[in-house]
Amino acid sequence: MSKREGKKKHHKHQLVNGKLDITRSGIGYVIVEGVEKDIFIRPHDFGKAFHGDTVRISIKETNGKRLEGKVEEVVERKQTEFIGNIEVSENFSFFTPDSQKPMPDFYVSIKNLNGAKDKDRVVVRLLSWDDAEKKPEGEVVNILEAKDVNDMAMKEILIESGFPLEFSKEALNETSHLTDTADDEEIFKRKDCRDILTFTIDPVDAKDFDDAISIRKLKNDNYEIGVHIADVSHFVKTGTVLDETAYERATSVYLPDRVNPMLPEKISNELCSLRPNEDKFTFSAIFQINNKGEVKNYWLGKTIMHSDRRFTYEEVQEIIEKKEGDHQQEILLLNDLAQQFRKQRFKNGAINFSSTEVRFTLDEHGKPIGIIVKESKEAHQLIEEFMLLANRTVAEHVSKIKVNKKPIPFPYRIHDTPDEEKLKPFVAFARKFGYKFDLNDEAAVASSFNQMLKDVQGRPEQHVLEQLGIRTMAKAIYTSENIGHYGLGFEHYCHFTSPIRRYPDILVHRVLEELLEKNVRPDKKMEEKCKHCSEKERSAMEAERAANKYKQVEFMQDYLGDEFEGVISGVSSFGFWVETVEHKCEGLVSVRDLSEYDDFRLNETDYALVGLRSGRKFRMGDIITIKVVAANLTKRQLDYEWVLKPESETSKVKIKKIKNKK
Repeated sequence: MSKREGKKKHHKHQLVNGKLDITRSGIGYVIVEGVEKDIFIRPHDFGKAFHGDTVRISIKETNGKRLEGKVEEVVERKQTEFIGNIEVSENFSFFTPDSQKPMPDFYVSIKNLNGAKDKDRVVVRLLSWDDAEKKPEGEVVNILEAKDVNDMAMKEILIESGFPLEFSKEALNETSHLTDTADDEEIFKRKDCRDILTFTIDPVDAKDFDDAISIRKLKNDNYEIGVHIADVSHFVKTGTVLDETAYERATSVYLPDRVNPMLPEKISNELCSLRPNEDKFTFSAIFQINNKGEVKNYWLGKTIMHSDRRFTYEEVQEIIEKKEGDHQQEILLLNDLAQQFRKQRFKNGAINFSSTEVRFTLDEHGKPIGIIVKESKEAHQLIEEFMLLANRTVAEHVSKIKVNKKPIPFPYRIHDTPDEEKLKPFVAFARKFGYKFDLNDEAAVASSFNQMLKDVQGRPEQHVLEQLGIRTMAKAIYTSENIGHYGLGFEHYCHFTSPIRRYPDILVHRVLEELLEKNVRPDKKMEEKCKHCSEKERSAMEAERAANKYKQVEFMQDYLGDEFEGVISGVSSFGFWVETVEHKCEGLVSVRDLSEYDDFRLNETDYALVGLRSGRKFRMGDIITIKVVAANLTKRQLDYEWVLKPESETSKVKIKKIKNKK
């Protein structure tokens, strides 16, 4: 059993919270943590809830075995903006949301049309819903132009995932009054780091720079290395509309052709962005480190800094490889320290899942015209290791301090140990390839993972074992209940280094500031905020996956009827998924299309579809040839067909192209 597992009992008449799932037929179920079966909700008991909302329900007295409930309150909306069509009459209008799940029409008053005309496709924001017997009331916030299909598709994905497309007038008005003028009083409160060599290292297309590194040698031959993070909480104050807006979004969302930011552009790209040759307010973790990579001491606090140079990852990687370029001495030293930190991390039990990032190159209309595979190189690891050091140090610092003999409510980033039920079949599968696992304790499991990941490099089974290994892992979440971060091998961990794009980092900054000022006001709602941020993070990941899938389908439309080599990336009872080696685009080969060859059944322990008569296997990691037969943009779905070829024609070499792909 994992550290966070435990059973809860819910009695009749008790109010419980859960997520409302409405089926296409209109019946509802509420998923409650700790209750084995979902609670049945009849349509007339939905109250003012929509599909996906977090609701508080009362459980009814029933004679049958099935638990029934009634929605008493909406705790949190999954989304407050919806896409659909507007029907405008002389005195009023109605909005019909696009949804595969039953939803009521919205009433939109003439004053809230904001320029929308009859039959327009629009985005409507929910304003109020005072009476479940009446229609919810909304306002038009966006009129969608049908000329740009791609733009509309990306907007629909964001809306469906619960992320507003625009900031409210109130939030933008608050932002417009903010200024980064550094008056003497504010500078006096901060450690002045402006005279120390400081630079940022970011992707070439980055617009917001929320972290910088400073370095100087001390008289004792140690190095003072500062990790400086944009002081977003200096501008985004508790209780403001801007703060409420940031909390609701909780994260920026990164789609292939755009970023849907957590904060307005003036904050993310101007006030808080650590742009070169500008004085900026920062929250910093400053370390004294010797040349063996040992941290001798640290300081945490508010600073003012000045970036001397903006580097891209590519520029820094070139300096590391060629050992020449701007500030080469400092960069090579930082890289050497980062590699020492990295080596020590893995020695201490961190799991070395390497990663590559696949991105589409887009034309001026957002259409995908090619792919770029980005690998994690030493330049990326340099930044990663120092950010990990800062995050870990802040979490460890806060964890040591008690208020009234109680831990301070704090948003830790935790990662649970692997689920035993997922781990056992994976270990049995890995054993078939000759990889052994020691399951005696958590450290032994981590060590076994690392040994396998090292030994599997360049082998045909690398892709499948990396993929399945990742799937056995628990998901990292935010919580005030600290159990450590298993994957990183840290006892204490939090997110401190990206407050421009993550709300938990802002919460971390606020708690740390209170602590440093000896004015801690424990936040009783911290766990609720952590849960919200974890859910929004999942929603953002789903949106990013959906947008990438859309681009894959759009890209493969040009290859209908063409054949490609691919790797089986997943199996189920209804077919198997194949990722093309050349384009990294995943599609489904349906079991129906295989029926002419054999009757195929799922073998779960072997991650394979097996023919009952022939014994033919389609197993995860196998290389096969497929034909692209359908590319449905509306469903974001690719359909492939298996192309039967002699075994000798199937290349075994191209598998190396996809190594390290998560």
